[in-house]
Amino acid sequence: MENLENQTNDLKERVQAVLETLRPALQMDGGDAELVDVKEGVVLLRLMGACAGCPMSTMTLKMGIEQRMKAEVPEVVSVEAV
Repeated sequence: MENLENQTNDLKERVQAVLETLRPALQMDGGDAELVDVKEGVVLLRLMGACAGCPMSTMTLKMGIEQRMKAEVPEVVSVEAV
């Protein structure tokens, strides 16, 4: 059980590190994203600021954030907004 918890924490840390590299671009447009959780390879993000109501947020999430996450953290299967 402890090993699984360590793997989960490691995965969250790597996902958070990628998110930190993407955050400046989101903030330039008045938005941001917060890591809520990672469950079975699905990254759950809370979109904030301008991103929360932006009609392009789905595009940003799937074509920007998700593609980068998958490239940098192979365990990621998708990124979803919550």
